[in-house]
Amino acid sequence: MHSYTTIQGDTWDLIAYKLWGSEYLLPLLLEANPKHRNTIFFTGDVVLNVPSIDTSIYTERPIWLGEHDDL
Repeated sequence: MHSYTTIQGDTWDLIAYKLWGSEYLLPLLLEANPKHRNTIFFTGDVVLNVPSIDTSIYTERPIWLGEHDDL
């Protein structure tokens, strides 16, 4: 497991996007950091656990949201 040190204003989805390129993976961060589960906006210097994942098995966008072309 790796770690990530927050900067002020970080949010779960932003951190997931920075780490893995997809905000949809934020539940993995929540699961690895239960004591911060109720945090909305982080202060700086909070060290979070970052699970090692194989991002190739995750899609960038859930299928039920449709294709990127419609954006």
